[in-house]
Amino acid sequence: MSEHQTGQVTRTAAEVYEEFFVPALLQEWATLVTDRAMIQPGQRVLDVACGTGVLARTVAERLGPNGAVLGLDCNQGMLAVARRKAPTIEWRDGRAEALPFEAGSFDVVVSQFGLMFFEDRRLAIQEMLRVLRPGGRLAVAVWAAVEHFPSYAALANVLQRLYGDQVVEEFLAPLSLGAPELLSALFAEAGVARAELTRQAGTVCFPSLRDWLLIEVQEWLLGDRMDETQFERLLAEAQEILRPFVTAEGTVVLGTPGYIVTATKT
Repeated sequence: MSEHQTGQVTRTAAEVYEEFFVPALLQEWATLVTDRAMIQPGQRVLDVACGTGVLARTVAERLGPNGAVLGLDCNQGMLAVARRKAPTIEWRDGRAEALPFEAGSFDVVVSQFGLMFFEDRRLAIQEMLRVLRPGGRLAVAVWAAVEHFPSYAALANVLQRLYGDQVVEEFLAPLSLGAPELLSALFAEAGVARAELTRQAGTVCFPSLRDWLLIEVQEWLLGDRMDETQFERLLAEAQEILRPFVTAEGTVVLGTPGYIVTATKT
């Protein structure tokens, strides 16, 4: 699988992630996940696949001086940005499938848009459950399936025509786990009793169609695989098919639905 299909990105891509995707898209979800996790002051919390740390930073604001949040990720580029943004939070290198903590170490375990990238999703969920104390809270966010993202389905058609199957698979990888029945079955197989799925509606806004394609495709998805000539061709090809997602003011406002799976460890 490619780096984007496994969640592995370069440090430059991590900077793009923090600068553009966090404020435009992920901060909103960090608040939603923190709410659904029922974070309370003084708790000990683990953020699995923390990325550049937006969820951990949001959780830290709720915990107060007597609580602690620890962020874990296997991507050094993401962790480097996380450490720079929040040096007082403990950031740990590690894999979700082999969490380096004793059983019952945390009051709450959260994970935001990482589950679809794990090599063994069931094992990762089992590990998150293992490190929770009895009565602890689990909250995991996953994007909805591509059929609920008409804007991304339309862009995927353009990418298919220009670049083929592999690029489309990389582009749609974050939406690969978004069917409710698939999610419910996965958590049940992992031993999570009475998991609750909550559908949430989010939005992301880009200043223009050019900015959307520049950030989403050239800087994030393709990086050094796309030169300026190729980008201009992509923009020309995309103008008509993506017109329905451009406002009268020229901005791009997209719905970003997802699910937050929550459970209490029995």
